[in-house]
Amino acid sequence: MVSVSNMGIPWDDVVMIQSGKNSGDPCVVTVNCLDKAGLGCDVCRVVLEFGLCITRGDFSTDGKWCYIVLWVVPHPSSLRVDWDRFKNRLQSSCPSCLVSYYLNQQSNVPPPSPIYMFTVFCVDRKGLLHDVTKVLSELDLTIQRVKVMTTPDGRVLDLFFITDGMDLLHTQKRRDDTCEHLSVVLGECCISCEIQLAGPEYGSQQEFSSLSPAVAEELFSCEMSNKEAHPQAISPAKSNVKKTTIKVDNILSQAHTLLQIQCADQKCLFYDVMRTSKDCNIQIAYGRFSPSVKGYRNIDLLVQQTDGKKIVDPEKQDALCSRLKEEILHPLRITITNRGPDTELLVANPVELCGQGRPRVFYDVTSALKMLGICVFSAEIGRQSTCDRQWEVYKFLLDESPQFPLASSRARSEIVDRVRRTLMGW
Repeated sequence: MVSVSNMGIPWDDVVMIQSGKNSGDPCVVTVNCLDKAGLGCDVCRVVLEFGLCITRGDFSTDGKWCYIVLWVVPHPSSLRVDWDRFKNRLQSSCPSCLVSYYLNQQSNVPPPSPIYMFTVFCVDRKGLLHDVTKVLSELDLTIQRVKVMTTPDGRVLDLFFITDGMDLLHTQKRRDDTCEHLSVVLGECCISCEIQLAGPEYGSQQEFSSLSPAVAEELFSCEMSNKEAHPQAISPAKSNVKKTTIKVDNILSQAHTLLQIQCADQKCLFYDVMRTSKDCNIQIAYGRFSPSVKGYRNIDLLVQQTDGKKIVDPEKQDALCSRLKEEILHPLRITITNRGPDTELLVANPVELCGQGRPRVFYDVTSALKMLGICVFSAEIGRQSTCDRQWEVYKFLLDESPQFPLASSRARSEIVDRVRRTLMGW
């Protein structure tokens, strides 16, 4: 029996996935559903959470109905994609009926998922933190907070505060399966693991207050837009950097403003553009993400303000272009600093206005550190508020490594570069 929404569209046809004709060809993902504010951003978020890269894309909406087509491929470092789970997650992001459509117009904030505490106690080894993170990703469990502590006898206590994309952690079977899967992957080094519902005090991420003014200025400075040579600027090849350009055209369309963006390609580019548009209350009526050419992308967007009018005010145009350029050039902030005698790696990214952080940051950072052979003594995730936004901050206290003496500026630069490239998919 085929389920049908009250708009007369079969629910199974809301999201369709077509495999590529040949091995290595992109899969074509089609989303055809009622529109809601920020739908494009939500779809791109799910794509990223499943370790997929968008090679090109088209979408259009009349304000009530939305049609999105994405060509996606698994990233080389990603896990095996569970396409059925991926389809289910996309469907859950889409309004299923008129009731949900009108509710989404009233509020873009989804109800919070219950948070569970996953306690893992094991013998320490290189790459352990990433291996646990990889298991959680495989099982569609999202890390909201983490506390990693290494004991003097070489053991590790990991506290992961997680949400379940399948909404099944309230069942004993889901908990047992998760612990069993982790025990198989970790082998003899796993001493014990346990999952329980976290207390209400873990419902929101903690605020960090220990960042020095100098570190906070480097991570959260809002005056970077015109500084493409800034250390925090993202570029795949410093020796061959094209400038990021954003052009505004109000002549082509009578009803919409055309934004033409050209910039370096990166794994989360579409998400960053859609996230910024969502947070700036910009409605995208039509968008085309062209395939990457020599490492660069062209993006065309037909947009309106929330009042349905074009963006004709020069100050509003400049503000929007500046914000988009900022989020394209500096989607993440990365630095290494001293914390007393220890060395700390910090990664920060802006939080969406709805309260969600960037997908898979913890996974990618721990992957980069594992590739470098660097052990993590402790790690935690928290939030930091500045005058204009909230940030998600990842802290990693690093162990000394013979290959990477952490006092060396060259070694620190290489760590930052590897982390940045992993996060950007380069």
